[in-house]
Amino acid sequence: MVYGTCLTLNIAAEGQGVGAAVLIRALEPTDGIALMQSNRPASRLIDLARGPGRLCAALGIGRILSGEDLDVSGRLWLERARGAEPGVQVTTRIGLSRDQHRRLRFVERGSPFVSVPP
Repeated sequence: MVYGTCLTLNIAAEGQGVGAAVLIRALEPTDGIALMQSNRPASRLIDLARGPGRLCAALGIGRILSGEDLDVSGRLWLERARGAEPGVQVTTRIGLSRDQHRRLRFVERGSPFVSVPP
């Protein structure tokens, strides 16, 4: 929960007790668009899952999934993109008051679905 208003999808990238995670900020809707639109009515396709809070709302991700183990879960998982490998662009972080200069943000080059394009 961020600012008490929206959920975000963070994936722990280290063992318990070590603070390291990946924040999934956006996705390009390709499957399940009708369901996502029912979760976020009146959203343009471009804005359906662009931004961490919108992404969680569109996918129906709630607090019940907090702590879900992606290695064993059947309720939450990640998949490799279909088709050609996307070109990845590395940029500086956004939405932070410190360490903004660090290049720890990875986006699909040229994607209109990226939240806050570089």
